[in-house]
Amino acid sequence: MKRVTIVCDGSSLGNGRGNPRAAAVAVLGFKGYWKAFGEYLGNATNQQAEIAAAVLGLENLKEPCNVKLLSDSRYVVETMSSGWKRKTNHDWWARLDKAAAKHEIEWQWIKGHAGHEVQEVVDKAAKKIAKEGRVDKEMLEEAVLGLGVTEI
Repeated sequence: MKRVTIVCDGSSLGNGRGNPRAAAVAVLGFKGYWKAFGEYLGNATNQQAEIAAAVLGLENLKEPCNVKLLSDSRYVVETMSSGWKRKTNHDWWARLDKAAAKHEIEWQWIKGHAGHEVQEVVDKAAKKIAKEGRVDKEMLEEAVLGLGVTEI
């Protein structure tokens, strides 16, 4: 089984109030090389965007993998690894359960905005996609090129 690292983040400008603009980004690493994926979610909360970011990373794996998934969302990490009760967002959790089913996953919380190079890339990309209301594939490619060959 391939060993893959996923670093993911969601962003919701407005976070469920008024006319929110949400996005999810996941960066997949294999042997130090990175590929980024983004999705504009539109009307979604920050929690939903965080779940969607993990889904995005897992759904872009082409085969069952041994995954280390890093997220700055305790909500996602603790719900998936420690059994936090799912009180809301049931459709989003069902999608994540389905995406996670075929993989062996180590869920790891990482502090956001703390200088972690890859986490900073996903955070900036998610905010930019949410702000622009569209996925800019060229921006995502440039963002991971800046990482070079980095293993975490």
